[in-house]
Amino acid sequence: MDEVKITVAKKLRTGELLEKYGKGVEVECPMFKLGQEFRVGKDLKIPDGFCSWAWADIHRDIVHLALGGDFFWIKEKGTMLSCCTDGLRPVVFKLERIEE
Repeated sequence: MDEVKITVAKKLRTGELLEKYGKGVEVECPMFKLGQEFRVGKDLKIPDGFCSWAWADIHRDIVHLALGGDFFWIKEKGTMLSCCTDGLRPVVFKLERIEE
């Protein structure tokens, strides 16, 4: 089993959806900073300070990479782009397998 690096790749703004449906929320997710990095060890536990909602969304992709899997639609082996499902302020994460 390999470790996985998580990098905050993009914080999306939903504009009119946020305006129409949001109530008292910030324009972008306040939990993460662009370029912020986290490490997932071989124990596959959530990294300190990581949003538990986002973790629930991307965990299966992390496990797949940690176990040596790849995604045929992604150019670079050992890599995946995964996203939290916050419909108002989604965050895209780059996942990278760290092979020893």
